[in-house]
Formats: sequence, C-alpha cells, structure tokens
Amino acid sequence: MLSLKVLDLSNNNISGVIPKSLERLSYLKIFYVSFNILEGEIPNSGCFVNFTAKSFMNNYALCGSPRLQAQPCKNNIPRQNNKALLHALKYIFPVFGSIIIVVALIIVYKKWKNKSTSLPIVEDPVPIRDWRRISYYQLSKATSGFDDNYFLGSGSFGSVYKGILAKGTEVAVKVFNLDLDEAFRSFDVECEVMGKILHRNLVKVITCCSTIDFKALVLEFMPKGSLEKWLYSDNHALNLLQIINIMIDVASALEYLHFGSLVPVVHCDLKPSNVLLDNDMVAHVGDFGIAKLLGEGDSMKQTMTLATIGYMAPEYGLAGIISVKSDVYSYGILLMETFTRRKPTDEYFSGEMDMKRWVKTSLSGGINSVVDPSIVQEKDEYIVIKTIMDLA
Repeated sequence: MLSLKVLDLSNNNISGVIPKSLERLSYLKIFYVSFNILEGEIPNSGCFVNFTAKSFMNNYALCGSPRLQAQPCKNNIPRQNNKALLHALKYIFPVFGSIIIVVALIIVYKKWKNKSTSLPIVEDPVPIRDWRRISYYQLSKATSGFDDNYFLGSGSFGSVYKGILAKGTEVAVKVFNLDLDEAFRSFDVECEVMGKILHRNLVKVITCCSTIDFKALVLEFMPKGSLEKWLYSDNHALNLLQIINIMIDVASALEYLHFGSLVPVVHCDLKPSNVLLDNDMVAHVGDFGIAKLLGEGDSMKQTMTLATIGYMAPEYGLAGIISVKSDVYSYGILLMETFTRRKPTDEYFSGEMDMKRWVKTSLSGGINSVVDPSIVQEKDEYIVIKTIMDLA
C-alpha cells in the first residue's frame, strides 16, 4: 500500500472524507477522486502538495486550499478587508445596476398591464449525483446508437444528442469530435469549470464518459430548446414578459459566474444558441468549452480567439484580452438581438453599420423601427423596450 503510485477512484459515488493518512503515500504520483460526493477538508501535506484541482473536481462539499479551487473551509475563511471589498464593488455595481433596472422594468410593465400575475418561483433542482461511472455502451443505448432521430444540434467541437437513461431520465449527451485537437482541451475545460459551479441558471453536468477514443458530457436535458430556436423558428414565439424573464435569468447566471463562484469564470461565448430553456421557460447558460478561469487577476490574455464573431468584445477579438467585461459586452449584443430578432452578423450590417450603431441611431427616433413588432402588444411597451435598449 505504501508503494502505491496510481489511485483513480473517479465516478464511483464515494462519500465521506479523504483520509489524512493518504498523505503518507510518498510514492503516489497520480490521484483522482473527481465526480464523487466527498466532503470535508482536502489533505494539504505529503503527496497532496503535488496534486491539482483536476484531482478533486465535482465534489461540491470538499473544502481546502484556493490552489485547488475548492471552497474555503469554514474555520479558515478570512475576513475580507475594506480594500478588497471596494475593489469588488467597482465591478459589481455596473452589473447589479443593470439587473436592478431590468427588474424595475418588469414591475412597471406589470402595472401598465394591470395584471396580478406574479413571476413563478422555481426552486433549484437537487443535483443528480447518484450516477456511477457511465460507459460508452450505456450512452449508445440511451441514444439508440447516436441515431439521427436523437440529434439535437452541433457546435464547434462536437454534437449533442437526447438520451434516455435506464431509469427513464432524459438527458443531453454532448459528444466531442476528437478529430479536432481543440476538442480535447474543450472537454477538459468544461469538466474543470462545471465541476466548480452550481446555479439554477446554469446547465448542470450529471456525469461524463472519458476514454482514449471517446469523450462525452451528460447534461441536464432542456426540453424547450435554445433561445436561438425561439427567435428564428416560425413555430415559436416569445412575448415581452418571457423575453425579460430570460434576460434576467442570463444576467443572474453571469453575476454568479463573475462574482459568486469560488473562482471568477468568463463564459467567452454567450449567444442565443448557448441559452437553453427548461419546461418552465427558465433560461440556463450552457457550453463552457472555451470558458476561462480568471484566478487572481481581473483579466487575462490568450493568443487564439475561439469565440463567435459578432458577440466578441473588441478587446477580446483584436487583442485577445479576456475579462468579465467581455461577457457583459456579449450580453448587450444578446439583448439587442433578442428584441430585434436580427443577428449581429446579418447581411444588413456592413461597413461602419453594425448592430450597436443601428440600435443607437434608432433610440433618438422611433425605436419601433428596429424592434420585432410581434412582441409588442401595446404602445406603452415601446417605452419599456427603449429603456432596455439604452441599457444594452
């Protein structure tokens, strides 16, 4: 036992704490307990000083060193000093101000409509953690051999299928195309990021399947599809209140990613196809394949830009600089696209005319010239939309 070099217990539904006695395994070089239900403090001496966050991801009750990107243990949580608080508020106020404005608009809107209907309160679903390691055979069976009838869509690094597991649970199976070099990195990034975040407006990972020649994530199934489908399909339509609710859900997800998670996360690819809707039309942000963990800095730089054209912040597209402001910029584009039902890459936009300039020009005149008329029932609603467009 003392000469053990490799210990991989991932995806085994193991509960309890990690024994401190494992610190004495001086020959242990590879150690994985990810995707279990472990709790308590991660040992921090002996062989554990060499392990990284990947060894422990997707164990929501573990705590320990910030180096492992785990939540701080309760008896070790330091008090934040005033300087750190002021530094955080410098970024929090603009985002929270935006959210507060949109919430206020809902209240005003409801008064104008003179309705007593209140927003439904949707409780967080209990995280599904009782699935053991899932095999390729199980996923193939759940999707009828990845049949086209189960196909939901495709992205930059793979395809998504609907699956029905043995207990009848509907899931989405995201299969990575390993012919693409970036797909390996995207799988690792998504596993790492999704193992550290949990919020009602984020698509949750149930488990994963990882072999040498097959990698897939098993995700919550979103029966209402993507926001993109609702914007551009003739068979679907959103009313004004639904749109505002969806935009608040997305803002709530971003606020959590930027300021509520243990490590600030920048999504880097916010767009309608990555906003998914459940049965209650609650929005969930998904696809973290190119997301970035900021660590201690407010921004970072990368040489390769993988985000979608039209939604990238200028500093990201031109210089590769990534910060929470990159997501805020994408959110503004998303707002404008949702209310106008026109993509930022629409052929109408060319030369110096882009979506921002188009909408900004309309604000001084009639906003009704750019807003999708199908979402407006009364003239007063244009006032609500104009205020939101000013914000965007």
